[in-house]
Amino acid sequence: MSYPNGFPQHPGTCVIRSTEGGAVQDLQAKKAGKAAKKEAGGNGVLTFGDPPSIGTSLNETLKLLPDELKANMKIKSITPRPPRKPRLERAASLDEKSWRRWRRFRTSQESLTDPNETSSSNGSLQEASLSPPVRGRASPCHQCCQQNSLHSSPDASEASAMGKSRGGTSDLGKRASEISSAFGGLLRGKAFAGGKPRLSQIMPARPLPPVELNVASHTLRTANRIDSDCADYRLYSQHKFGRVSSSLSDTRLHGNGMVCDNCSTDSMKSTFSLLTPIRSKDVRSRSYLEGSLLATGALLGAEELSRYFPDRNIGIFVATWNMQGQKELPVNLDDFLLPTDPDYAQDMYVIGVQEGCPDRREWEIRLQETLGPHYVMLYSAAHGVLYMSVFIRRDLIWFCSEVEYATVTTRIVSQIKTKGALGISFTFFGTSFLFITSHFTSGDSKVNERKLDYNKTIQALTLPKNVPDTNPYRSSSSDVTTRFDEVFWFGDFNFRLNKDRETVDSILNQNPETDVSKLLAYDQLTSEMSRGSIFKGFQEADINFRPSYKFDIGKDSYDTTSKQRTPSYTDRVVYRSRYRDDIHAVKYSSCPGIKTSDHRPVFALFRVKVRPGRDNIPLAAGQFDRELYLIGIKRRITRELQKRQEQKDQKSSSICSVS
Repeated sequence: MSYPNGFPQHPGTCVIRSTEGGAVQDLQAKKAGKAAKKEAGGNGVLTFGDPPSIGTSLNETLKLLPDELKANMKIKSITPRPPRKPRLERAASLDEKSWRRWRRFRTSQESLTDPNETSSSNGSLQEASLSPPVRGRASPCHQCCQQNSLHSSPDASEASAMGKSRGGTSDLGKRASEISSAFGGLLRGKAFAGGKPRLSQIMPARPLPPVELNVASHTLRTANRIDSDCADYRLYSQHKFGRVSSSLSDTRLHGNGMVCDNCSTDSMKSTFSLLTPIRSKDVRSRSYLEGSLLATGALLGAEELSRYFPDRNIGIFVATWNMQGQKELPVNLDDFLLPTDPDYAQDMYVIGVQEGCPDRREWEIRLQETLGPHYVMLYSAAHGVLYMSVFIRRDLIWFCSEVEYATVTTRIVSQIKTKGALGISFTFFGTSFLFITSHFTSGDSKVNERKLDYNKTIQALTLPKNVPDTNPYRSSSSDVTTRFDEVFWFGDFNFRLNKDRETVDSILNQNPETDVSKLLAYDQLTSEMSRGSIFKGFQEADINFRPSYKFDIGKDSYDTTSKQRTPSYTDRVVYRSRYRDDIHAVKYSSCPGIKTSDHRPVFALFRVKVRPGRDNIPLAAGQFDRELYLIGIKRRITRELQKRQEQKDQKSSSICSVS
């Protein structure tokens, strides 16, 4: 007797050849099905025990056939003729290999599908039936198993055809036992839930590569931190909108374990972009004129401050330079504005100039060109040849109040205002700032005149004007420096060293690097500040650089003219604060690379504590010099293109020698 696919479909099923039309039909005995259900516990699933003998199973099957069916059918007896041994082994291995190959193919297909759209690979395998692929009709009692079974593969059909042509009764018995032993282990020890066998979880053949959980830089995590009241926005949006769309969807990122931080944008993910999400109710209720320090949604409040500055400290660059009125500007200002010692640029740049160049606008363009597109000029003012420019990061201009300035002239006789003071003030969040640049009276022995210049400046500088004082109870009408939280005073103060040139030169030659403590013992400003006669309440960072005055233009040597002026620390930066430890000096140095003047630029880096403020102040509303910004960026692009062209020409050029 021959079987389709080379083996019996079921112990209770017999395949016979009908005399009518010679067609092969699959018939199943109802009594055998009922008996099988009882033996299997009523679950409709049969298990292989010992492989039944061919003769026994055939006789029992014939007994179960109806009498009228037996009368109309002729049983064709087949003498089993076992095939040759090599062919038998090959046929059996093909059945087993085809089944395994088809199972792996289906597993890989299901694992590649989207888990959100289809069932998981494990689930699909659990629902798959373990019965081998068959052809023909399924009986009603086994339709559920046939629907969940895998389709037969082409390899399996070829193997079945080979088995059909060569197989006999003994061959079928051996195949049944081999298939039972091959797949019985998968079922052994597994429970049948709902009539469906479940496979054990498939483990990967090799360990998966590690996945980097943190996919964003520290800058994004700090600069785009989400509000605490928006920490549940992702869960809310998923519940409300189903799935938030993005180039990399939030559901995929969180589901795959790539995003593990719920309170900050610690990844490439945000709600719709890298901007902080804002609820509609916050947009409706948000007011910038509440006048409340801790009001929810205040522009200058604590929440907004903590988002941009979690540690509530900003970096400020303060510089002073006496340009000696030179028309020629340095070719490169990078070493001056962007020193390589600190790893990061500062949040605010304030540059004061004394005896500035004739073209003030050109100087401001050069500053913008050097700082680049990340910074905008918040304000710029001039008093004669005293210039001051304030640059700030472009995303911080919304937290500044209106900028105010005032001037003081200390030399009335001079038509050109070369001596005096220029002050600029504004409030950033809840902290008020005052920046003053001055040029005091020159002369080695004119210490008293310089102290008079200082006293006149603090009394005559009328600031603030419209922006309210953050702490009026600690202010004094006779001293402008007491009316602000943080004050930075810088410029050419013209204080000298009380020592002759030879002594100063010998000290400099003995300590050519940074040990200048012996020189500072003769410094006039240090002596006057210790007495309290000038810059009361101010501090100065430790000086570890050589005197910034007076140099030969274009050289590193001090004055070699007939006057033989003594090198001195004329260019200084001092600071004071209403609150202790609010200002921390990070660096205090000069820039020896700029040699277009007899003064070297002097700069200082500070970390300044910022406090939240009120929204009842006149805001600058993002105002900045747009025209200067565009010109500076165009210059920067043009300079970069020129550099590339020069490098290209240099590579392509060739050197010719004429003999």
